[in-house]
Amino acid sequence: MQVLSVNLSKPVEIIYRGEAVMTGIYKEPVNGRVALDTLNFDGDAQADLVAHGGPFKAVYIYPHEHYATWAEELDRDDLTYGQFGENLTTTGLLETTVHIGDVFRIGTAILEVTQPRVPCFKLEHKMAIKGFIKTFMQSQRSGFYLKVLEPGEVGAGDEIALVRKGQGEMTVDEIFHLLYFDKSNRVKAAAAAKLPALSPGWRGSFEQMAQ
Repeated sequence: MQVLSVNLSKPVEIIYRGEAVMTGIYKEPVNGRVALDTLNFDGDAQADLVAHGGPFKAVYIYPHEHYATWAEELDRDDLTYGQFGENLTTTGLLETTVHIGDVFRIGTAILEVTQPRVPCFKLEHKMAIKGFIKTFMQSQRSGFYLKVLEPGEVGAGDEIALVRKGQGEMTVDEIFHLLYFDKSNRVKAAAAAKLPALSPGWRGSFEQMAQ
């Protein structure tokens, strides 16, 4: 398991449906080691702090394994690190094997997996593909967010080590599928609502589903 690229950006202005909107999705690879605190990498920021950012979504990881699949499905050869707005492009971490609550050492930082990623219109704008939000959701290749338990420094080439598995051992893929494609499963929703590392928003959704 390894970091292939660290990708950062400050918010920039885009035009969406005739209106100016700020977004931090246009991540670009950076060189060297980057300091990571509990909210952000140094040099990175989110524009909409209601939908993005905060301690439970401090870092977004996207598996590089998905890049080849997207390139084939979309018939594109221009996908570069940070394409999906991720802070870290990685190898060896897939939604089907990573659990909510898994704790990893990445560089000198310690991070905990908190939730899958749900795209907004800004990803569709960046991909320049109408309807890409739906395509991305149906693929269930979501990537995932992490909370910073111990700040540190991260750089491309850093190894990623599992410190401990998350309580409940429910995978990112399982959680994502449950919320969006298996809404009637009250038993699993109740189990998901008890995951201590799950972000509050997702926990609340599962609590409602379980009732």
